[in-house]
Amino acid sequence: MGLDSSQVDEKQESAKEVAGKTIGKQGLFYITLIVCVGVGASIVLEESKMAAVMGLLGASLTALISMMNGIAGATPKQDKPEFEVMKQLIERLDRMADRDPMSVSVESDKVVVKKGDSEVHTAR
Repeated sequence: MGLDSSQVDEKQESAKEVAGKTIGKQGLFYITLIVCVGVGASIVLEESKMAAVMGLLGASLTALISMMNGIAGATPKQDKPEFEVMKQLIERLDRMADRDPMSVSVESDKVVVKKGDSEVHTAR
């Protein structure tokens, strides 16, 4: 029960390639089905209802295609810019913590603000 040379020489496909082909075959069926539903709806429905149905069909096609691209790895994952902004803000706050602290004290009608060597007195 050994392998002959033709079986050994076959190209091994990666899991990503196999998944991509399978998703492509299955996805094509669903895309065709959604298009057929749209054509059927255009025959049966009134004009006033067509815009809503076509909008939903278009959105579902777009979502299905983007899901297929994401699963098959056709579109690279993008970094989320909001995480980068948060990192930068944290770094700024960390640098600001090294500066002189600020303090505010309120006594009756007087407010005193101190930061480092400077001090400001004001009335309430």
